Amino acid sequence: MATGTLDSSNVRVAVTGAWYKAPSDTEAPEAADESLPADWVNLGYLSEDGTTRTTDRSNEDIKAWQNGALVRTVVTDASVSYQFTLIETTKATVELYTGATVDEDGTYDVDPSKTGGRQSFIFDVIDGDHVVRIYIPDGEVTEVGDQTFAGGDAVGYDITIKAYASAVIDGNTERVFRPALATAGGGGE
Repeated sequence: MATGTLDSSNVRVAVTGAWYKAPSDTEAPEAADESLPADWVNLGYLSEDGTTRTTDRSNEDIKAWQNGALVRTVVTDASVSYQFTLIETTKATVELYTGATVDEDGTYDVDPSKTGGRQSFIFDVIDGDHVVRIYIPDGEVTEVGDQTFAGGDAVGYDITIKAYASAVIDGNTERVFRPALATAGGGGE
């Protein structure tokens, strides 16, 4: 039985990358390798755990009266979120984590119910020459994790970003730029 062509060069690892944030009205990227304008702020180093993308989906089964046969399943609820821990302490990371505005003198007031509002995000995943760019035109920090202040550990800013449906990308939540899929084999050179 033929199994198709196996090609280990198509195995990808998220070796490095970056998260960027910008106001929600910032111009959208058009390619994975395009330089970003100054409005996009690089959020710096992440913890060694990287980034976790989570798809939550709830389904409802529809059954027929006849024999209780399953005739259809409909998606009743779906969402995408990203969780990661920033480990650089900068104005951008503190503002994203706290939802506050940092004043010129470095002070800020924290209201734990504030999210900082909706913003645009870009997540670049890099494996050598292979770049994947994920664009979230309308996202918001919906959860923050605990912070630990201890000798020998970086102070972390554990956040979860929820991606919302956006008219910018026809009602979708994310646009993924993965140029390696455009090549003949679909995996790369």
